[in-house]
Amino acid sequence: MSSSLAAKVDAIRGRYPDARSLTLPALRFAQEEHGWLPPEALREVAEVLELTPAYCQAVASFYDMFHLEPVGTHMVEVCTNLSCALVGAQRVVEAFESALGIKAGETTEDGEITFRAVECLGGCGYAPVVAVDSRYHQHFDPEQARTLIEEIRGTA
Repeated sequence: MSSSLAAKVDAIRGRYPDARSLTLPALRFAQEEHGWLPPEALREVAEVLELTPAYCQAVASFYDMFHLEPVGTHMVEVCTNLSCALVGAQRVVEAFESALGIKAGETTEDGEITFRAVECLGGCGYAPVVAVDSRYHQHFDPEQARTLIEEIRGTA
């Protein structure tokens, strides 16, 4: 078990009424430590919270923010929910797929960028929305995809 995970969880335990309510922050801590949530990270969280690994897996699999497979160094996400879809999210997805040479849900061969189409980024009034490493880009135009990828890669 990771002593740093246990220490981080113990530091905030008093804010939560029971172990189940601590699951999301504990999973976030584990993902920060591992870069994703491999089975051993889920077991660590379960052990620290005195829950089952199956419960932790079920919670992690429900949320887009948790990664149950390895991801790239950078995460590019396009919101495809209704508000974004109505103003061209699919064109944005296609522009990123073209610029990256991969499909949504894949990681570039060099492991640098994972690209995902996600259900909602919570920016409906600023659609379409793209998040790069949790930094939002509003009113995103498909023409911006190549430039953004170049910036991420440091080639712009």
